[in-house]
Amino acid sequence: MAHLNRLFFALELPKALQQEIVRWRATHFSPEAGKPVAAANLHMTLAFLGEVSAEKQQALTDLAGRISQPGFTLRLDDAGQWPRSRVAFLGSRQPPRGLLQLAALLRAQAARSGCWQSPQPFHPHITLLRQTDSTLRLPAPGFSWECRITEFVLYASRVEQGRTRYQPLQRFALKKEL
Repeated sequence: MAHLNRLFFALELPKALQQEIVRWRATHFSPEAGKPVAAANLHMTLAFLGEVSAEKQQALTDLAGRISQPGFTLRLDDAGQWPRSRVAFLGSRQPPRGLLQLAALLRAQAARSGCWQSPQPFHPHITLLRQTDSTLRLPAPGFSWECRITEFVLYASRVEQGRTRYQPLQRFALKKEL
């Protein structure tokens, strides 16, 4: 049986921004609010691929490498919770068109390659906490971070010593704007 990797395409956050978000989360959510996502695992998923063979991985990376789209600025200025999945997240009040286009392209390519895609619309977010309580209080508006997005990344999700780790496998540059 062929070895399968659990893969997804995502935006990687700069390390300094990951640390800022972790500090902000610590001051705005109590330790009982939920299970915090490790700083190194903070990312924005663009397209989940699932369990993928090496052959399908190669086909998907070939397709991703053909994407020709300019970079964009991502602003994180919204917080929310999905009570059913028990997740608290950071998002963008007005996601940039480039982000929405990139996710749509990657999700369409994944679907055409046989990777199941959720019928739910893409909701760009960064998971902050898992296993949240329904009484979670969200921070008041007024926070905001921005970062320039110049690439997207193919990640493998691996469990090592009981912890989930996201390993970057390949990076794909976005075009520089003129």
